[in-house]
Amino acid sequence: MPPTDVTTLIRTELPRLAGSLRKVGELILEDPAAVTHCSAAELGHRTGTSQATVTRFCRAIGLDSYQHLLIELAQERGRGQVSDWGTAEIGPEISPDDSLERVVQVVGSTDLRAVQQTIDRIDLDAIERAAQATARARRIDVYGVGGSGAVAQETETRLFRIGCAVRGWTEVHGAATSAALLTPADVAIGISHSGATRETVEPLELAKERGATTVAITSDPRSALAKAADIRLVSTASETSFLTGIGGRHSILVLIDCLYVRVAQLSYQRASASLALTDHIGPRHTVKSRRSR
Repeated sequence: MPPTDVTTLIRTELPRLAGSLRKVGELILEDPAAVTHCSAAELGHRTGTSQATVTRFCRAIGLDSYQHLLIELAQERGRGQVSDWGTAEIGPEISPDDSLERVVQVVGSTDLRAVQQTIDRIDLDAIERAAQATARARRIDVYGVGGSGAVAQETETRLFRIGCAVRGWTEVHGAATSAALLTPADVAIGISHSGATRETVEPLELAKERGATTVAITSDPRSALAKAADIRLVSTASETSFLTGIGGRHSILVLIDCLYVRVAQLSYQRASASLALTDHIGPRHTVKSRRSR
């Protein structure tokens, strides 16, 4: 499996699981350390299922066996114990009685781990293919709604600054209209943490039908969005209490930054000229402080 925490993998796969398989996953996430001391039969008993169900759960999330799961849980715990943030001891949950210091530790450790795991598992070939297509594209559409809509707009801002003909679409009718007008010379990028947001999946599917190169940026490589894409860039989910659903934003931005910088490299003359023409705008609009006499 890729170098990412197994608990992160379970959180990603959990929405696709139902019934007894979901019970197994939920119990593991509730207390991963305790599970490392259980046999498959014991875990089945604790979840009200069976040893066979535990084995099926492991295979459902892409592991060979229950022993493989135990090894991954132990390795994850070991990585956390040597981390400066002590993520294994802190855990992702925040209660109403937690101190501000703990809140900062939980949020910081979760975000840092997600970013590092995303970097560790980056598919360099996928980044390169996406960057090559984006650098030479006649036009670039970026789709995203909700929290991912803000990321889509951020992607537009980055690429527009280096001379790309790009538009971020956060409304489904506008996105679908734009997608219908794409050609094989264009690129469409869909951004969704879950990969299951219909308002993002549908325009990306339409863009693919029109022959555009399609790129999915998501934490779920088996999602509908990923299946609709020619190229998949996979982030790592990072969620804590109160940050469910938007916790993957930092790791997604890492992928977008890598894509943006590579596009700038591949279109160096255009990017450099565009930056030179716009570098004065920020300083010109800076408010100068008044010094008291």
